[in-house]
Parts: sequence; C-alpha cells; structure tokens
Amino acid sequence: QLVESGGGTVQPGGSLRLSCAVSGFTYGDTRMGWFRQAPGKEREGVAAIDNWGGTKYADSVMGRFTISQDYSSGILYLQMNSLKPEDTGMYYCASFPWGRASLTRSQYQYWGQGTQVTVS
Repeated sequence: QLVESGGGTVQPGGSLRLSCAVSGFTYGDTRMGWFRQAPGKEREGVAAIDNWGGTKYADSVMGRFTISQDYSSGILYLQMNSLKPEDTGMYYCASFPWGRASLTRSQYQYWGQGTQVTVS
C-alpha cells in the first residue's frame, strides 16, 4: 500500500515536500518513483530512485526536485523547490518490486491515490 501526503497550494517560487508511506512489502528492495498528471495530459515520470541509490529526474524538474527515501520508516520523499505553475498536477507515488530507477510508467506495478499540488 502506498499513501501520499504533503500536497497543497503554493505560490510560484515556493516549496513543498511530498511523502509516500509504504506498507505491505519489503520497501528496501523496490524501485520507487514519483509521477504527476496535469488535467488533460498523460501521467509523466518526475523522479525515481532504486535500491542502489540511483536516481533519475525529468529534465523539467532537474535541479529543483530531490527524491529520497527513509528505509527505517518506510517513507519516500519528494522535495520540490522553486515551484512553477507548470508543476501543478496530481502527484502519485509508485513502486515495483525490483529494478533500477525508471521514469517509465509501465515499469511500475503499484500506485498510490495521489496528492494534489497547485502552484498559483
């Protein structure tokens, strides 16, 4: 089970930190990712991390967003700084039991319900 939190409304240039609480599987073995979906657009990969510490970021968020994970508490984070209106969307946490960091939607099996981020 994946449960996101931390979304909200923020002004351009502001920051938010999203959290994803993980339960029901061995968190440390998984590929984890953050995706977002704006109205009328497809869901896109934003950031991903794997068990070896590898990370990937979409070009649009590089240098502004940071993905991290706390194995002891089973929480995945997404620190978002210098937010822009185009960052607005529903943000989803996703996981797959194994593999390197990936921003490809089809490479994830489990999804959370999402948390809304609005930048305006």
